[in-house]
Amino acid sequence: MELGHVVVLAGGLSYEREVSLRSGRRVTDALRALDIPVELRDADATLLDSLADDPPDAVFPVLHGAAGEDGSIRDVLDLLDVRYVGARPDACRVAFDKPTAKSLVRRAGLRTPESVALPKEVFHDLGAASVLDQIIRGLGLPLFVKPTRGGSALGASVVHEPSELSAAMVGCFAYGDSALVERYIEGTEVAVSVIERHGRPEALPAVEIVAPGALYNYTARYDAGDTEFITPARLAPDAAERATAAAVTAHRALGLRDLSRTDLIVDPDGEVHFLEVNVAPGMTETSLLPRAVSVAGLDLGEVCRDLLLAQFS
Repeated sequence: MELGHVVVLAGGLSYEREVSLRSGRRVTDALRALDIPVELRDADATLLDSLADDPPDAVFPVLHGAAGEDGSIRDVLDLLDVRYVGARPDACRVAFDKPTAKSLVRRAGLRTPESVALPKEVFHDLGAASVLDQIIRGLGLPLFVKPTRGGSALGASVVHEPSELSAAMVGCFAYGDSALVERYIEGTEVAVSVIERHGRPEALPAVEIVAPGALYNYTARYDAGDTEFITPARLAPDAAERATAAAVTAHRALGLRDLSRTDLIVDPDGEVHFLEVNVAPGMTETSLLPRAVSVAGLDLGEVCRDLLLAQFS
């Protein structure tokens, strides 16, 4: 079939709005390069009427943050009976909640750092100092702190000293009401994107991330030149194979569809540790999935087109 009307959905009101708009423009340009009629739309108060009045053949969501990744926008698209690329709402909800995702991939056989997930009420009710002390006693140092829900490393930080943990929790709670505190794993940080081709999930080459200050934070992710990306990642062949297999395992275990990106740490012994998965990977000029697509010898526009066409099979 030919695609006659495609909507790329970007923007929204999350902390990641600007990144989403950049992703949307990149996907839109890539599809237009293939002469596919495509419209870039914001997730605003005019969207539903527009989709109802002029239903597209399919939607390509590149919304980041809560509404774009927690399944809610996709629930609305289902209500409108509009086809779209990406995971279904229930799978989004599972993947977006990091502790739940960690639990499911662990059951599927993947390693993931030991952690605790605590709402900020626990610190109020039980006493912040006592809870912080127990975290350090139970997990040791260093630690990695991040919101249980959300992306782009907003509110995330590494804790090396006990005195740093309180500030890390405050920074985390600025972006969410619950914190995931993990044992920090030293090693090579890699991202492995998965796309479904011919009905099967396939892992793209792993991208190694070498961030300034060893923290791949918001600035390092989206400011060109601040971070070094090496594709394929500098891993031993067996470790690279385990990393790509882990991404496919996570994609399947979480019930994802079409595309995903799994973030991993490969420790000095070559063991792979699952960190989290993204159901709406970034598509900006510094994003990891487009880099992996290019290194795999694929064209981003053709990949996006094929994912749209897959909604009719």
